[in-house]
Amino acid sequence: MKGQLAQRMLRTKKSFIREILKVTQNPAVISFAGGLPNPDYFPIEPLRAAADRVFSEQGKLALQYAPTLGHEPLRAFIAQRYADRCGMAVHPDEILITNGSQQGLDLVAKILIDPGDHVLLESPSYLGGIQAFTMYEPEFETVPLRENGVDTAVIAQKAAHPQSKLFYALPNFQNPSGITYNMQTRQTVSQILAENEIFLIEDDPYRELRFLGDDLPPVASFNRERAFLLGSFSKIVAPGFRMGWICAPPPLMDKLVTAKQGTDLHSNYVSQLIIHQFLQDNDLDAHIATIRAAYKAQRETMIAMIEECFPPEVTFTLPEGGMFLWVTLPPQLSAMALFEEASKQNVVFVPGAPFHVDGSGSNTLRLNFSNTTSEKIEVGMTRLAQAIKKMMLEDNTSKQIIGSAV
Repeated sequence: MKGQLAQRMLRTKKSFIREILKVTQNPAVISFAGGLPNPDYFPIEPLRAAADRVFSEQGKLALQYAPTLGHEPLRAFIAQRYADRCGMAVHPDEILITNGSQQGLDLVAKILIDPGDHVLLESPSYLGGIQAFTMYEPEFETVPLRENGVDTAVIAQKAAHPQSKLFYALPNFQNPSGITYNMQTRQTVSQILAENEIFLIEDDPYRELRFLGDDLPPVASFNRERAFLLGSFSKIVAPGFRMGWICAPPPLMDKLVTAKQGTDLHSNYVSQLIIHQFLQDNDLDAHIATIRAAYKAQRETMIAMIEECFPPEVTFTLPEGGMFLWVTLPPQLSAMALFEEASKQNVVFVPGAPFHVDGSGSNTLRLNFSNTTSEKIEVGMTRLAQAIKKMMLEDNTSKQIIGSAV
């Protein structure tokens, strides 16, 4: 009807995390909420030097329109890194530079999803992915996560549905749970998707942030024909550049290029040249090693505080890398109510419900350990433990009153 917004906007909610981040503007608040890298490790001076070189040596090129695929030397760097670290033979033309991996999710959804298509999601799943896909009006089907990755029996069942179109996964240090697929799960998932002709969207922004265990190949590496592999410089250089990429085979890449041309023609070319110059002039692996060491120490502090301060009824994941761990409260407790209580003590997190599309997860929460010093983690986790204990005490008191009344 005239004067009404598109129906898709009625189904799409604002990002709960983005709304929470408004609370963290108060310097007294210790935040475990945002999925933010630690700014202490942004390579500010090397990036400044890279920018100076770009403008002094390539200024006219940097400020001009550019190819949709992106800066070829930067794409070649990414392709070579896949070869060196994942054993994947990738041509630079199979890399599309995007405005963060978030745009990558939108572009893939744009070329794949028709209203009513079934999109298979891990449960819980990344909120940004849920938000991107919702715009295209699919039906979501959830697959629970286990200790070693997604439940392969459930995904096999749901992939067999005639309307199932794609599976969205974060196999490395999943956001929000921190869970990593083991090798067997990766191979089994790839086989299930191939047998049912299901597309894979593998979101992999945390791959380089492993600090425990061995690197494992992408799920996409086992069958690339229907796979989209997304990556990002946000976690290993800086998020402000909004620079990510999609790796996809030529037939799929052709459609992605068309979709991107209709969206923004090409990604920020100045940023592409600056990042490439930074990569040429600096040792990326040494820089990543510094980040890994810091995040590992912060992760260990957070886990130690949970083990020391939280009630034993509270369980949590043990991530091998990335930026998050996942906490499960006793079933009778509400993470949203805990958020309200913890906020009074100037500590915040993300309640787990927004990471679920089926209304579950009310007693779960995500904690970010990357963007807070170990000292603040100790203080913040002490406050959070006090809030949990207070809620559990109130719950027990309420049960006793009800029991005595009966």
